[in-house]
Amino acid sequence: MFNQAIDPKKFETFIRINNLINADYDDIQILLTSILESAMRLVGGEASSLLLVENDSRKLFFELALGCRGPEVKQFSLNPGDGIADWVVEHGTSLSVNEGEKDEKFFSDISTQVGFPAASIAAVPMSVRDRAIGVIELIRKKGDRRFTQEDLDWLEVFAAQSALAVQNMQSFQKAREEIGILRDQVASRNGFHTFVGVSGAIKEKLDIARKVAASDSSVLILGESGVGKELFAEQIHLHSPRRNGPFIKVNCPALPEGLLETELFGHVKGAFTDATSMRRGRFELASGGTIFLDEIGDISLTLQAKLLRVLQHKIFERVGSSDPVSVDVRVVAATNRDIEKEVEKGSFRSDLYYRLNVLPLYVPPLRQRPEDIMELANFFLKKFNQEINKKLKGFSEAATQQMFIYSWPGNVRELENAIERAVVMAQDDVIRQEDLLLPAGRENAGDNYSGKTFKEAVQCFKKYFLAGALKSHKWNQTETAKILGIQRTYLTKLVKELEINK
Repeated sequence: MFNQAIDPKKFETFIRINNLINADYDDIQILLTSILESAMRLVGGEASSLLLVENDSRKLFFELALGCRGPEVKQFSLNPGDGIADWVVEHGTSLSVNEGEKDEKFFSDISTQVGFPAASIAAVPMSVRDRAIGVIELIRKKGDRRFTQEDLDWLEVFAAQSALAVQNMQSFQKAREEIGILRDQVASRNGFHTFVGVSGAIKEKLDIARKVAASDSSVLILGESGVGKELFAEQIHLHSPRRNGPFIKVNCPALPEGLLETELFGHVKGAFTDATSMRRGRFELASGGTIFLDEIGDISLTLQAKLLRVLQHKIFERVGSSDPVSVDVRVVAATNRDIEKEVEKGSFRSDLYYRLNVLPLYVPPLRQRPEDIMELANFFLKKFNQEINKKLKGFSEAATQQMFIYSWPGNVRELENAIERAVVMAQDDVIRQEDLLLPAGRENAGDNYSGKTFKEAVQCFKKYFLAGALKSHKWNQTETAKILGIQRTYLTKLVKELEINK
């Protein structure tokens, strides 16, 4: 390799690209483009391509295509057995062909359709541990010259750099996924949920929750059933000075009034027939931390009066005792009821409402934040893949569209249940519309765009429909464009305009 003295300019380019690879480089497309441009410039090709092997199908997809016909070339893919690039992958060997269109290995469909004759071709494998993961290919050496062995030697250097860049990025993505799974597992073991949400509406509410966390005032979280009020209560606790203290949850409607009072305040021995020993209640257990009272709108007026005393004076008595117990606890409450109407009707104490409602927080329903639907769906897919021991890769376009237009009256909880059911039901490698088993007659696309302008609603639908389709096809734009029936160049344009990221 390199029998002659190395050109200083070529060596300088090699060092520059190598430094880019070893840097904290997040945009793989820019890095690979820089490598490919350098290869074209130093070897003298009029056009170039970087193709990657798709693991399952073994097809070759054009990750990059530079030159005057680059955008058109990127719409194509090569099946196993097609072309010089596939031969190079199959044999793991570099190849130059200086009368390309006469070679039996040459695949003429692409050059014919884009109108760019391939008089000469140089192709080298991108290999990782003796396995070809892709190909760098240069087309037509400038000045009608021939590609030389030295050209192949330099291209092999650039191919090695490209393979390293791709491997680094894949390793980074895999590590990030594994870290995410571990983080979720740790959070689950500690009794907390992973907070998932990308919409502006949910980020705004999360920002408010974290701001109110700094205070010690009571918080009332409002919102429909299943929107994730408990997750906001957790975020308030985790970002408060009480984060190292206990976080105690009480589902108020789950217990009848007598048992709920004992659950909250505890009891002394002999307080009732089964009270064979003293028991501390949830308020005592939460001392130094936070107590979360879920669906507080369902409790009786009698118990409301006792809660008011705790909020006002931080004192209560255990059931069966008159001895006061002092606690240092912050109260976060939640309800899916229209609590102001309950106050007007007299079924909820106004003084308790005002005491709880010092810092109100409203969580919007899922239909008003459709940007979160696919983010949550993919999160639940990973979760249930792991729990049920499946390897589903994503969602079909039809499933994505149905999830996006469905009104989700049960909100995030209903979405989670639907994904769990779909993972169990799915027979293919993706979840299909029929696997979701969503009730008929509840689709109401208009609800998803409440409060948005027409343009915002259209952009919102485009972004999350395309993101779901891309994710289902491993972010391969060529395959996704084919399935959607649009030009790959148009899909690429939309991805950029809508800021769709992996």
